Amino acid sequence: MRRGRRLAVDVGDARIGVASCDPDGVLATPVETVPGKDVPAAQRRLAQIVEEYEPLEVLIGLPRSLSGGEGPAAAKVRTFAERLAALVGPVPVRLVDERMSTVTAAQSMRASGVSAKKGRSRIDQAAAVVILQSALEAERGSGQPPGHSV
Repeated sequence: MRRGRRLAVDVGDARIGVASCDPDGVLATPVETVPGKDVPAAQRRLAQIVEEYEPLEVLIGLPRSLSGGEGPAAAKVRTFAERLAALVGPVPVRLVDERMSTVTAAQSMRASGVSAKKGRSRIDQAAAVVILQSALEAERGSGQPPGHSV
């Protein structure tokens, strides 16, 4: 497993969740929820977070259907990822499968007693944590970086 902090991003229309992990890639934790309606402003904020955290890479969740297909949401995320990659310069941006991440995050938050109304801004961070934890486990299992480069 490569050593270094990673950032994960869960892109949504209204909000964008961000998570990070420790340099050993053991534990993913929430970082921030970035407002997503103004895409250029959101990408500038994400670039600031990348500058602050100095990650090995940025992992962006790619929404796929349960069958593995891609729809309009995946196309939007691919465009978002390409633009972010241009902003963050030499830091690699990778797309990773995010199937069921938001559902898993919502179930986890409900189980811990967080109401849907209170949890809206945190659900995106929790989904980013799920994306990052899954990517870390995939890398530990395969020895290869997860997903594919933008």
